[in-house]
Amino acid sequence: MSDNQNNDAAANGSLPNDFLPDLCTTQSIFLLVLVAELLALLMALTSVGLQYLNWDILALISFQVQWIALVSAALLCKLRPYLRRWSPVRAGAISYASVLLVALVLSVLGQWVLGMFEGRAGQGRCLNIDGWLLATNLCAAAILAGIVLRYLYLQQQLRNQQQAELQARIQALQSRIRPHFLFNSMNSIASLIATEPETAERVVEDLSELFRASLAEPTLIPLKRELTLCRHYLEIEKLRLGDRLQVEWQIDNLPEELQIPGLLLQPLLENAVFHGIEPLPKGGRILIEVRIKEKQVVIRIANPVVLAAHHATGTGRQSNRMARQNIRHRLTAHYGPDARLSTMIDSGTFTTLITYPKNP
Repeated sequence: MSDNQNNDAAANGSLPNDFLPDLCTTQSIFLLVLVAELLALLMALTSVGLQYLNWDILALISFQVQWIALVSAALLCKLRPYLRRWSPVRAGAISYASVLLVALVLSVLGQWVLGMFEGRAGQGRCLNIDGWLLATNLCAAAILAGIVLRYLYLQQQLRNQQQAELQARIQALQSRIRPHFLFNSMNSIASLIATEPETAERVVEDLSELFRASLAEPTLIPLKRELTLCRHYLEIEKLRLGDRLQVEWQIDNLPEELQIPGLLLQPLLENAVFHGIEPLPKGGRILIEVRIKEKQVVIRIANPVVLAAHHATGTGRQSNRMARQNIRHRLTAHYGPDARLSTMIDSGTFTTLITYPKNP
């Protein structure tokens, strides 16, 4: 499985238990050709020795080894969807047998082609196979295939484990909404039921939208939908904080197909309220800016911050740092190294900047 496919699988809650890595990617093919050439050089040295090694022998062995490696990789790539359905023993046996079958067929074909070039075809002996050479090739293929397949299997199992851990982390962290927000929201609803029932009903609807999104499978959602959820959250907080909470939106015209990991921005806004607005007696303004710059989506969230409170140690600061780290993990799971999250403090303003590819 390629890195991007792994990331998509982790991000969408689906982790196919692949038996082998994806051998059809450009990186895999390059590494395969390189390893095959090193093996061909090793086989040439062990067969004739360094003193008698020449380019003809190396070219002949390289040609055969490269063909076996590339055809085997193509076959295993086609079998990959089926291998994940079978038990490791069965998948391993079929993979191993497939490589040996490819080695057998190409060894026979190679001897036949060499026979034609050497003129044996004209003597009616084009199918005269050298049994010892064929057995030697199969033994070498059996040993090398066993080693390489074992290495690829262990590598993929490690990757599967890492993706499973990442998936569990994403699921656990995506649905995390601070208990104090829930309690404050319930208190606000209780105080509004008697005096402003329509407002209380709207708060319940906003709260239900947030929790429905938090309990959904971690996946990509339209950016416009994410911004709507952010508005629901800030409207709930504004009922509690009143005029102390001011919000400014600066949003470009966003394409409908533009997406973002669900509930990625809400924890940042929650931190902005909890660490920025609440400690200030007069409150402050939160800026949410979304721009499209070339092929990147740029999201900036800025809020005032009390520097003494920010530099203080404690669970609040640790929670804030953990939330940012969790968001970095989610961005990496979806977009790989092309996504960035950075923060800065300047003149009493805490700014969070997120960039990720417009078309991953």
